[in-house]
Amino acid sequence: MVEKLLRKYKNDITSLTLMPSSGGVFEVKNNDRLIFSKKQENRFPQLEDIEKKL
Repeated sequence: MVEKLLRKYKNDITSLTLMPSSGGVFEVKNNDRLIFSKKQENRFPQLEDIEKKL
């Protein structure tokens, strides 16, 4: 997913950080704003989920 986002949004993404976690947490944030939470949605995001909120 990260690879696809970087390819599509090349110059629009100035920084991308992957932070390891545990306990089933998988969150996607944009400028410190939570845009997807696996814990809340009870599923992993699809690329379209992330793109809609960017």
